[in-house]
Amino acid sequence: MAVPKRRTSKSRRDKRRSHLHLTAPSLSTCPQCHEPVMPHRICPSCGSYKGKPVLVTEEV
Repeated sequence: MAVPKRRTSKSRRDKRRSHLHLTAPSLSTCPQCHEPVMPHRICPSCGSYKGKPVLVTEEV
């Protein structure tokens, strides 16, 4: 059975984990109401997608 000859240093361990991090979601603005929206999704505030109304939302 393979056994490590030397202990893995913190630097080597952390270099291996350099890609394991959270990324912020990319946001674009809705062309109708100018609210931040995730791309390729229906706007939750006005209910439009690609400039066309898709959902009927209640105005408050």
